Amino acid sequence: MAALLGADLLKLLQGELRANRPDSGNMRRLRFSVCPVCGNVLTSTGDCGIFCCGRRLEPLSPAAEPEPLKLRVEEMDLDYYISWDHPMRKEHFLRFAAYVQDDRVLLIRLYPEQEPAVRIPATRRDGTLYLYCTSHGLQRHALNF
Repeated sequence: MAALLGADLLKLLQGELRANRPDSGNMRRLRFSVCPVCGNVLTSTGDCGIFCCGRRLEPLSPAAEPEPLKLRVEEMDLDYYISWDHPMRKEHFLRFAAYVQDDRVLLIRLYPEQEPAVRIPATRRDGTLYLYCTSHGLQRHALNF
């Protein structure tokens, strides 16, 4: 029955099958979820049930006091090249960086052994940089160029 309706089996059994309200697309409400099994990064801008690898994922909460971040910003062509110091080993690395502005999000997947750096378009200046560390969780940093 769940497959026929295109519904989540758990929600169907719990009797909580209801449509979401239309998404206004407010990026200030952006939420990130990371699957602990496969490492998929999923986002939403409203309340929803996100599932991956058969598990329900909870949205990540940014750390109340993120670790200090010394950003190095260089202008390259039409981009800002932003780098910082962080371990990038298989057991401890940044899984993603996301640059969020009022109407857009740029999600950059990072991998172990890679330099902890991103390039973002220099179209507009201010935004929020989210970093997800596999050991310390989600961090939020305001960027003001």
